Amino acid sequence: MATKLAVLRAANGHSRLLLYRPSSALLSARFLSDHSSAEPVQVPAAREPSSPQIGMSSEQGVRKGNRGRTLTSLKDAELSKFASMSETWWDAEGPFKPLHAMNPTRLAFIRSTLCRHFGRDPLSSRPLDGLRVADIGCGGGILSEPLARMGATVTGVDAVDKNIKIARIHADIDPITSEIEYCCTTAEALVEQKREFDAVIALEVIEHVANPAEFCQSLSALTISNGATIISTINRSIRGYAATIAIAEYILRWLPKGTHQWSSFITPEELVLILQRAAVNVHEIAGFVHNPLTGKWLLSDDISVNYIAFGTKERF
Repeated sequence: MATKLAVLRAANGHSRLLLYRPSSALLSARFLSDHSSAEPVQVPAAREPSSPQIGMSSEQGVRKGNRGRTLTSLKDAELSKFASMSETWWDAEGPFKPLHAMNPTRLAFIRSTLCRHFGRDPLSSRPLDGLRVADIGCGGGILSEPLARMGATVTGVDAVDKNIKIARIHADIDPITSEIEYCCTTAEALVEQKREFDAVIALEVIEHVANPAEFCQSLSALTISNGATIISTINRSIRGYAATIAIAEYILRWLPKGTHQWSSFITPEELVLILQRAAVNVHEIAGFVHNPLTGKWLLSDDISVNYIAFGTKERF
């Protein structure tokens, strides 16, 4: 398949070429069949603390710093929403069914771009061996686990304590994934701890934060010089509204009503600008397209609905 180009308008008013290589990504997608989400597993319900505080663990005050300064850009309503669905993360037919279906395709893009950037063999069984990867907004770990199986040293981060409990329980089933470091905290709190990673990944998260620009600044701060940043989200377009809200939530009921707010979606042009101001240069953007006949997702140059971006932090 020929290389395709998507042209976006950059902050300085000049056209910016974002290179998308579907051929290598799709090759990885076929090879990834052994590394995608695990089969659904019945996970015991996590025991709640007597007075739960969404977004806080008993050991870490993730909502406030030492001087009372907020250490998260996440919305309380979004935290509550995902906490209510936390026990269904590994139910492939539950509320997170679309993410399970999309996961092999998301992983294909991640594998392809990270291997190319870090000079790894995408056909290796452990192509990310030794890379430190942060999965921000990891939920129940459906992305963290396959990344660990690809050899990455994974830190899974989520502000919802129930999500982290579910992720830990599920990861302990497999000795490889049991090595994942799961933290009930936020990207902002990790910045305060001066943590750094070779690659920072935030999939389907930015549309749920209160301040996307501050969130991207935190992702950048967590990324080493010339490290990788990967973000996926939904385009604020008419097709984006129709596909993810009207159809997915109200007609097909793939997702609970109210899962998404159209006003919180971000266009590719906006994301490029936000990341550029955070010292991250976007090199590739690809779209995700759903085939209703097969039920599978494919990488595409159509970024009008779901899309994913790969960028690298400027060298310092």
